[in-house]
Amino acid sequence: MSRYRFALKPRWIVSHIFVATMVVLFIIAGFWQLSRLQDKRDRNDRVMARTAQPVADAGDLAEPGDYAGAKGLEFRRASATGTYLADQEVLVRSRSRDSAPGSWVLTPLELADGTAVVVNRGWIPNGGEFESVPARYRAPKGEVTVTGLVRSTETRGRFGPTDPKQGTLKDLARADVARLDQQVDEDLQPFYLQLQEQEPAVGRGDPQPVPAPELDEGPHLSYALQWFTFALMTVIIYPLILRRRAREIEREALEAELDRADPDDVPLDGDPRIDPAPAVTPPVAGEPGATPEGDRPS
Repeated sequence: MSRYRFALKPRWIVSHIFVATMVVLFIIAGFWQLSRLQDKRDRNDRVMARTAQPVADAGDLAEPGDYAGAKGLEFRRASATGTYLADQEVLVRSRSRDSAPGSWVLTPLELADGTAVVVNRGWIPNGGEFESVPARYRAPKGEVTVTGLVRSTETRGRFGPTDPKQGTLKDLARADVARLDQQVDEDLQPFYLQLQEQEPAVGRGDPQPVPAPELDEGPHLSYALQWFTFALMTVIIYPLILRRRAREIEREALEAELDRADPDDVPLDGDPRIDPAPAVTPPVAGEPGATPEGDRPS
């Protein structure tokens, strides 16, 4: 372990803490993505189970103002028959479709009992030029029957734009049924219907119905695998970096030791481990291997 003594220096300790923190964060991010994946699967199961239920009457699902109870109704299919209140419909800003900017059109539908349900009639292209529903997208006159998905009212989270709390608005930041209820004379159901079918049928000039939610699982599994891979790579690579640094320190120490060595202790060939070659002495005359006198060249 003495070769890794350098790793106890303060700057290396800071490095260890940083790397360990990153590994922990990578693992946490991986499990968070797995949690998101499970949430997505639970939502898909909930959507499939609720859409499989028989179509309900929108006026019988909840009492006006019961927003908490309406959350358990989301994604149920419901129908309603009534008359659109075209003079009270509003836009919902910043709703894109296939990357194109646009808006949703929310129109209250008055029911036979005097209450109303908000219908999201669909999407219209709007690059900011419309602050209210254009005449060509206005709701049709006469009685209609609509069928769609029950969707929970949208509320502002921690971030996002806000709508004025007072006054009559022509456009909203979100499908906020409670805010729309402030300016509609009729009592609104505590949800809105995302239109799927309508009688008389939707025409070419009407808003395009918003598609039903997709039941895919998203990229959460692949993201989780990426975070876990990052953690594994860090755990493998960082010890290799320490090992390489230890070898570099050993090599630097050996070179420094050779530089401090006495030059007289080093043979001429520069390698103290190699002995000089023995001198070769010519054989004496008369000894084995010597050349006879008569054979010497003149």
